[in-house]
Amino acid sequence: MKLLKQIATYAPAYQGVKDILLANDKIIAIEDHIDASITGINIEEIDGSGKVAVPGFIDSHFHLLGGGGENGFHNRTPEVQLTQLTTAGVTTVVGVLGTDGVGRDDMALLSKARGLETEGVSTYIYVGSYRLPVNTLTDSVIKDLMAIDKVIGIGEIAIADHRNGAPTFTEFAHAAADARVGGLLAGKAGVTNIHVGPGKSRLSFIRQALEETDIPVSNFYPTHCERNEALLDEAIAFAKAGGVFDITGSENPDQTYELDGSIPFRRCLKRVIDEGLDTDCITMTSDGQGSLPIFDENNHFVEMGVGSSKSLLTGVKESVEKENIPLETALRAITSAPAKLLKFSKKGHLKVGFDADIVLLDEDNLTIDTVIAKGETMVEKGTAVKWGTFEKSEA
Repeated sequence: MKLLKQIATYAPAYQGVKDILLANDKIIAIEDHIDASITGINIEEIDGSGKVAVPGFIDSHFHLLGGGGENGFHNRTPEVQLTQLTTAGVTTVVGVLGTDGVGRDDMALLSKARGLETEGVSTYIYVGSYRLPVNTLTDSVIKDLMAIDKVIGIGEIAIADHRNGAPTFTEFAHAAADARVGGLLAGKAGVTNIHVGPGKSRLSFIRQALEETDIPVSNFYPTHCERNEALLDEAIAFAKAGGVFDITGSENPDQTYELDGSIPFRRCLKRVIDEGLDTDCITMTSDGQGSLPIFDENNHFVEMGVGSSKSLLTGVKESVEKENIPLETALRAITSAPAKLLKFSKKGHLKVGFDADIVLLDEDNLTIDTVIAKGETMVEKGTAVKWGTFEKSEA
C-alpha cells in the first residue's frame, strides 16, 4: 500500500490538495486527510509537498517493435524498452505497426505488448499496418477483437499516402465496418486508427464513409493531423461532426514547425478551444520509436533518431507556459480523452476504483518526479527504479 500525502491533485480536473491511498493496483481512497495509522497495516508514505499528482499518461500510438525501414534495412529503429516509457510518464501504451507489416508482424507486436505488460505497464495493440486488406492474427478482424484481449481496433491504416498500397474506398469502408462490429461484440472501442499522410486527399475517405455508410464517427481515429493548416482545418471539421483526432507530439515543436510545417500541439489545442469545441476531441501521441531526423540549433542534419514519449509532456508544458492553457485542460489529451475514446474504463482519471497509474510532477517546472504504474513505483526523483528484463541499471 502507498499513501500520497497532501498533494495537489489533478484528476485531470483540479481537485485541491488531497491524500491518495493505493492498495495493490487500485486507488482505494482520495480524501482531504487519511490517517494511515488506523489501518494497522504498514503503508509507504510519499510526501506530496511541492508536487502535483496527475493520471498516468496514455500513449495511444507507439511503434513498440520499432519503426522506420523506409531507407533500407539499416534504417529500422529498435524496439522500445520499459524505461523509455516510464521515465516519460507513460503507464498505458497502444502498439502499432506502420509501413512495414512484413519484417514486423502482428504476432511479434502482440508478444512485445505482453512482455511490457509483464514488466509493469498496461498495453494494447491495433492489428494491421498501413496497407489493406488487414493482416490479422486469426482469420478475421472481428475474430481478433473477440478472441484476443489486447486487440482494441485496427491500424494504423494509411490514407493520403503513397505507401498505403492504393486501397479502394470499398476496402477502407469494409475494414472499418469489421472493426466496428468486432468492437461491439467484444465490448471494445473497435476503432480504425488512421495514419493521414501528406497527400492532398487528406480526410476524404473518412468524409465519404460518414456520408455513405452507417459507421459512426466515433470509430474513426485519424492521426498526424498537425501536418499542415489544411489538414488541421479538416480535422477541426471532423471534430465538429463529433469525431476525435490525434496530434503527433514533438520534443522540439518549434524546430519541427520551421523545418516541415508541422503545427505544435499547443497551437492545435488552442485552435480547438477557440472554436468552442469540447477538448475531448483532441488527443496527443508520440509516434514513438518511429525514425526521425535530428537537427542542431542551426537546423543542420545531425543523425537519425527515434520518436519518444517525452514529446507528450513537452506538449502539455508548452500549452501551459506558451498558450496559458490550464494544466487540467492540457492533460486531458494524454489522459481522459484517449481513455474515453478507447474505452479504457479504469484509466485516464484519478478516481476511487481506478487503476493506480499516477505521475507526480514538480509543481514549479512540471518535470517528472515519480511514476507509479498499477501501484508499483517505476520512477523516483526522475530516475528509473524498475527496469525492463534486459535493461541494465546504471545504479
